[in-house]
Amino acid sequence: MTQGPLTTEAGAPVADNQNSETAGVGGPVLVQDQLLLEKLAHFNRERIPERVVHARGAGAYGTFTVTRDVSRWTRAAFLSEVGKETETFLRFSTVAGNLGAADAVRDPRGWALKFYTEEGNYDLVGNNTPVFFIKDAIKFPDFIHTQKRDPYSGSQEADNVWDFWGLSPESTHQVTWLFGDRGIPASYRHMNGYGSHTYQWNNEAGEVFWVKYHFKTDQGIENLTQDEANRLAGEDPDSHQRDLREAIERGDFPTWTVQVQIMPAADAANYRFNPFDLTKVWPHEDYPPIKIGRLELNRNPENIFAEVEQSIFSPAHFVPGIGPSPDKMLQGRLFAYGDAHRYRVGINADHLPVNRPHATEARTHARDGLLYDGRHKGAKNYEPNSFGGPHQTDRPLWQSTPVTGGTGDHAAPVHAEDDDFVQAGNLYRLMSEDEKDRLIGNLAGFIAKVSRDDIAERAIGNFRQADGDFGKRLEAAVQALRG
Repeated sequence: MTQGPLTTEAGAPVADNQNSETAGVGGPVLVQDQLLLEKLAHFNRERIPERVVHARGAGAYGTFTVTRDVSRWTRAAFLSEVGKETETFLRFSTVAGNLGAADAVRDPRGWALKFYTEEGNYDLVGNNTPVFFIKDAIKFPDFIHTQKRDPYSGSQEADNVWDFWGLSPESTHQVTWLFGDRGIPASYRHMNGYGSHTYQWNNEAGEVFWVKYHFKTDQGIENLTQDEANRLAGEDPDSHQRDLREAIERGDFPTWTVQVQIMPAADAANYRFNPFDLTKVWPHEDYPPIKIGRLELNRNPENIFAEVEQSIFSPAHFVPGIGPSPDKMLQGRLFAYGDAHRYRVGINADHLPVNRPHATEARTHARDGLLYDGRHKGAKNYEPNSFGGPHQTDRPLWQSTPVTGGTGDHAAPVHAEDDDFVQAGNLYRLMSEDEKDRLIGNLAGFIAKVSRDDIAERAIGNFRQADGDFGKRLEAAVQALRG
């Protein structure tokens, strides 16, 4: 189907798109060939800075449907009644790899979900693991530097990775997850997602609850062994992206059952674990997951750059009835995610179709900047004003939480069972013998690459504190590989 003549970016018809303009046959190219200059200049600028983390990703649109009345816990409109549907966009990713890395690697998977609600966009930014490596955002740049390329060698170095993890025992729980069977999902469809952080829900009466989100795959958990992943990463680096796209194309829409754990605010102070520590889970026997909804992915993006690469997510994008918690990692991300996107995509990134609200209209007094589209026309750009401009509601999105004490560089509060190893040990003891064997083999294969004995010994020592058998078997496996 013809779309008419080819044009320049300004809309002028193009006479010849095969030959540049020269001074005579075989002569030098002329600077007046503006089509040539326009094409080359645009080509040089076709990429924006890739994400520092979560650069490698894929996405799809879908629908979230409420299956349980949760109005006793939250006043969020998109959760207000059973059967209510909300459009969503979900971006999956790996964490450490760059934009051209392979999908089938041992790495956490990002789970960034945008709900296009009638009260504005709500972004839930998590992973396919319920915990993370660190509990304070001030350590995040240091942690990521260990996962990225070394400034001297230009490669990821086992010394850097295990030096940091060994000196940060809080990472032991997440590392046990990462090197277990679920460390390499078979596809994006065959893994769970988690909000990971603790968030606030508040209801119409102003009551506060702490909540954790779980998205349980209805396709079933499927994973790759290290050998399977090594082969697949070489044969088909785009395996996860291809699987997701082709499943949706053939109408095999992936779904997840959405669950929440809910803690009354009064429970938090005396709970046996710090409920705002991202390196800890809430055991299900303490707060059983409650099914509240269903997520389905049913539409592929039409343009990967416009809708996946330029998509932005921020945990600071809340809606009435949902808010933050004192989780120190979440608090840091409230700033860092938005700042990253303002740098990477631009100050008006929220105006792009994939990012702007779909079920309501953004009404702000922000103006101008790169790629501003003039949507506000001549409306006044300040508040308060007497010209009918948007105004404040006087009702906060979330409830205030009490704080006490002096300012300072405080460590997170320690609760009754808040050491860095208890939950890692519990996870290890839940595994079958075959799962333990694979976990030990995966860890030993990586630790054996460390060049310094003290770094390797310190890393093993953390797992020994989690469980004596864990440490003993790991030490023997590393020694066998290191000779």
